[in-house]
Amino acid sequence: MNDISLAPRWRVLAILTLAYVFNFIDRQIIGILAVPIKADLGLSDTQLGLMGGIAFALFYTGIGIPVAWLADRRNRVNIIAVAVGLWSAFTALCGFTQNFWQLLVARMGVGVGEAGGAAPSYSLISDYFPPEKRSRAIALYCCGIPLGSAIGIFFGGWVASHIGWRAAFMIVGAAGLPIVLLLKLGVREAPRGGQDQTLIAEPPEPFASAILILMRTPSFWLLSLGGATSSLVNYGLMFWLPSLFARSFQLSLSEVSWFYGSIILIGGPIGLWLGGWLADRLGKVSPGAYGLVPAIAALIAAPAYAIGLFAPDLTVAFVLFVIPQALGNVWIAPTVTAVQHIVPARMRTTASASFLFVNNLIGIGFGTFMFGFLSDALTRSHGEDALRYSILYGLGFYFVSVVVYLFASRHLGRDWYQTLNRNSSMSPS
Repeated sequence: MNDISLAPRWRVLAILTLAYVFNFIDRQIIGILAVPIKADLGLSDTQLGLMGGIAFALFYTGIGIPVAWLADRRNRVNIIAVAVGLWSAFTALCGFTQNFWQLLVARMGVGVGEAGGAAPSYSLISDYFPPEKRSRAIALYCCGIPLGSAIGIFFGGWVASHIGWRAAFMIVGAAGLPIVLLLKLGVREAPRGGQDQTLIAEPPEPFASAILILMRTPSFWLLSLGGATSSLVNYGLMFWLPSLFARSFQLSLSEVSWFYGSIILIGGPIGLWLGGWLADRLGKVSPGAYGLVPAIAALIAAPAYAIGLFAPDLTVAFVLFVIPQALGNVWIAPTVTAVQHIVPARMRTTASASFLFVNNLIGIGFGTFMFGFLSDALTRSHGEDALRYSILYGLGFYFVSVVVYLFASRHLGRDWYQTLNRNSSMSPS
């Protein structure tokens, strides 16, 4: 096993996590700003869903695979640094937009930048941490999701209330630019496969060959679809719950930001760490645990969210939403880690980007749009409660995720051990 001496692994993880925090600040801040943006630009819920979902997801997922192909061949740190610079600049540009189409294009630009963030980071973390610690390391990295989302909601709501939504975009975009320098100074490239006792000396898989390997790996597609259906609900909720709280509980923008931001900040890290801890412990016994843990979490999260939607007051709602917020994040670390384990080390970035393509195209692209579209469609029958029932019906996708993850757990063992044998056969003698 290669001893990482290029830089302390925990410092590297901290810097990559900080970059991921800004990734989600810039990605999710539009959720809390949807209320003033809708009022200022005269948008419908469908337009907001399109802007926050499909427009972002198409570029984020589409650009991600060629960027990953490059990252499997070139310096991953440089690629991540360029990505941070791009998404920060386009986020700031959102503050200068004057209509729906301009803001749509700017959000597409954010998606282009963020395409180079997560997949190379997953691969780099896997080359800094050994397999028995990898899921927890990825769980800590993924804490950037709730931390960034909560900060975006707290800060975005405060700035929008006191200065305006355009200023919120400009400030958070500019704040992300120093991370580029921090990445260049504090993170160095790591040998690929060095933590798997099978340091990879051969060149990366050709793209067509990598895709062929993925096509022959059933657990990859099941994990991708399981994560995608969970993400469909999670991203939809993250975008629309601020609007629900404002409409159903008559909260101001500032009150919504503190209320929902606190739910994410408490529930998100708990769920991520729980998922990573369970996966590392149970995965030693059976690789199928990497699919079983997310299945159980989703099965409990759906009814918990449904009860929270009809909470009689804010205090009860807070408790009822924290629990499924945690459970809704359990799937991330086990799924991402399993994807790293079921493919050869030299194509991990491509596999991660392919996973993110399926996950985010469905999750971000259709989750945010679906809830908004259903809300508009249900307005005639449900009036002011249309968004509440839109979210309630959307929770059904959690049950789809449960079924898919259970199938994934049955295939993980075989695919995992095949990859171990493939890596061993290609390591230098």
